[in-house]
Amino acid sequence: LKGSFSGVGIEFTIRQDTIHVQNVISNGPAERAGIVAGDKIVSIDDKPFVGKIVTNEEAMHRLKGPKDTKVKLGILRYGSKKEQFFTVTRGDIPVKSIRATYMLDETTGYIRIKNFSDNTYEEVVIALALFLTVYIMGPYWSVANEQGLQPYLAGQISQEEALKNVVAPMREFMFKQTREADLALFVNLAGDARPDTPDDVSTFTLIPAYVISELKTAFQLGFMIYIPFIVIDMIVASTLMGMGMMMLPPVMISMPFKILLFVMVDGWQLLIRSLIVSFK
Repeated sequence: LKGSFSGVGIEFTIRQDTIHVQNVISNGPAERAGIVAGDKIVSIDDKPFVGKIVTNEEAMHRLKGPKDTKVKLGILRYGSKKEQFFTVTRGDIPVKSIRATYMLDETTGYIRIKNFSDNTYEEVVIALALFLTVYIMGPYWSVANEQGLQPYLAGQISQEEALKNVVAPMREFMFKQTREADLALFVNLAGDARPDTPDDVSTFTLIPAYVISELKTAFQLGFMIYIPFIVIDMIVASTLMGMGMMMLPPVMISMPFKILLFVMVDGWQLLIRSLIVSFK
């Protein structure tokens, strides 16, 4: 499936030969036109659309269309017997592959993939990144909650003290991951005096230093992953050239070997382990 299509932006079911709107995509064409979940679509472009002609295929055919074209929908809303008309301008509707992402317990995450599209890879990577974030940052969030948020909600400490207690574990985490050279760079750029203790470093100086350090680590991990794959490309290209098969794209041959290598060395385990260890 493509990562998006042009339509009105609703999810629907067909019950008793009538389209029932189950969900309206946030900020989509239908929502902007005023359609809400629970509406019944009884006509499309001034033509009745109820009865035996209502099928999933026919509904999709009538509701989809080129971007920026208009479709007039006749709606029966709950509590009203009068048909209301809405003109919806079709737009790009993203196809979401992942329906749900959450933690089952402290060590197990759940990702539900509804379908596969061009965006599935990116969505899965984002979901895995969220799981890793929860796993790594969990202990620091717990400290911030116990020492800052909960005492403040109970009225035991002031707002200023609560903010300080919440920021403290985050600063501790960032200091552990920030390189001294990156921290010195932003201290000099800010024109601050040389700090004697971590408490002398401003949070506004620490944050960009932490980001730069993480970017460097990310590039290092990416480079280490890229090296074996580029070696496979070079070997395959040289072999094909030597065999005189210059018209055959090396990527067609090298891709299965890359996947095989990644699976044989348990690539996901190595990648995730390297990411987590880098934060220890």
